[in-house]
Amino acid sequence: MKALYPPIRENSHFYLKVDELHNLYIEESGNPEGVPVVFLHGGPGSGCESWHRQFFDPERYRIILFDQRGCGRSTPHASLDNNTTWHLVDDMERIRTKLNIKQWVVFGGSWGSTLALAYAETHPDKVLGLILRGIFLCRQKDIDWFYEKNQGASQVFPDYWQDYQAPIPEAERDNMLKAYYQRLTGQNEIARMQAAKAWAAWEGRTANLTAKESTIEHFTNPYTAMSVARIEAHYFINEAFFEPNQLLRDAHKLKTIPGMIIHGRYDMICPLDQAYALHEAWPEADFTIVSACGHAASEPAIQSALVNATDFLLDQLEKK
Repeated sequence: MKALYPPIRENSHFYLKVDELHNLYIEESGNPEGVPVVFLHGGPGSGCESWHRQFFDPERYRIILFDQRGCGRSTPHASLDNNTTWHLVDDMERIRTKLNIKQWVVFGGSWGSTLALAYAETHPDKVLGLILRGIFLCRQKDIDWFYEKNQGASQVFPDYWQDYQAPIPEAERDNMLKAYYQRLTGQNEIARMQAAKAWAAWEGRTANLTAKESTIEHFTNPYTAMSVARIEAHYFINEAFFEPNQLLRDAHKLKTIPGMIIHGRYDMICPLDQAYALHEAWPEADFTIVSACGHAASEPAIQSALVNATDFLLDQLEKK
C-alpha cells in the first residue's frame, strides 16, 4: 500500500483578486517545470491543508492549491455573495491563465469532484487528466440522502442524526436544509454558530468508516464550521446551480480525457451509486472501488489509491 509523499514545502503563495469582493489564496509547490496539477478541496466551504500537497510526486508535478471563494485563507470568509459553481469554474480559468498554464491535471474529492467535473465539461481542452475521489453529483436525491430524515444517512447514523437535528424545532424538521439555511444566513449570531457546528459535526462524524477524532475536530473548528455550513447550505439549497442531472448528461464531453474514479465502498456521505453512475456515463475512465473505506481522503487505502493514480497518470502522459 502506497503512503502519501513526505511533507512538501510551499514554494510560494499569492492572492488573486477575482472580482470586486473576492480574493483567492493560491499556492505552488513541487517542481516549477513539472506537470501542472490543481487540487480542488471539498465542501464547498472547506479549504486546503498542507498535507493535500502530498498526493503528488514533488519531483514531477507542479502542484497548485487554492482556497475557493469564502474558504480557508481566501477573503471574505464564508461569503455567499458572487459564490456559485460557475464563479468557481471561471476562477479556475483565471488561475490557469495567471500561472501561464496551457493545460493541467485536475484532482478533486467530494465537492472537489463535482467542481472538477463541472470545469472539465466546460473546458475539456484545458484538462490533461482527471483524478476524482468520493464522487458527488449534487442531484437533489444526493443532497436529500445526507441532509433529510429517512432518506438514507439518518437511518445509518440515528445517534449522530439526533445531534444534527437538535438545533431545528420539530415543526421544521420536514425540510432540514431550508431550516438550516435560514439559521445560517440569519442575523442571530449565536443561532448561526450553533447551527454551523451541528451541521459540520454531522459531516465530520460520518466521513470515515470509523469516526475519527481528528476529522471531527477539523470540521467543528468554529472558523471552518462556519464556512462549511454556510456555503454548503447555500449551494445545496440551489442544487449547486446545476440543471437537473447536468454532470451525467454532459459526461460525454470527458470521453477523450484520461480519467480515474476512486470511491470508498462504504461512503455514507456520497454513496457508491453516484460513482457507479459516473462510471456508466464515462466508461473510458478507470474505476476503482476501495473496500473497507468510507468517504474521507484521510482513509489510508483511499490515500494509497490516489497516490497510485497520480503516479500512473504521469506515466501515461509521458508516453504521449
